[in-house]
Amino acid sequence: MNNTVIAIDPGRDKCGLAVVDKQDGVLWKRVIAAATLAACVEELARTYAVTTAVVGDRTAHREVLRALKPIAVNGTQLVVRLVDEHRSSDEARGRYWLDHPPRGVMRLFPVTMRTPPVPVDDYVAVILAERYFRREN
Repeated sequence: MNNTVIAIDPGRDKCGLAVVDKQDGVLWKRVIAAATLAACVEELARTYAVTTAVVGDRTAHREVLRALKPIAVNGTQLVVRLVDEHRSSDEARGRYWLDHPPRGVMRLFPVTMRTPPVPVDDYVAVILAERYFRREN
């Protein structure tokens, strides 16, 4: 098993993307346009010398698998693994609020009643990487 992976929360218009190391945690994360996914993954794979990508198994995952198929790093084909996405968006919203605590009256509302002001697909990608690492142990 690789200690560093590129994690992808696939979507039709945007994707969550993260580079996560098993020991060091999140090295990089962003929400990107779906149209730029393959180029971003290829660049990240070269930059971080990563040969494994984990992809959420729900929306648009088939398109992502096709887009990733031709990617190779230093002659090594990128290995792609599917990961269960069930309830990952809910978990990501909670994680967002841990990193960005609400202020003022919003802090009085339960997490389940708050909506983050930005997409949390990058947090979903991190959660998918963590699920992959747990599954592979």
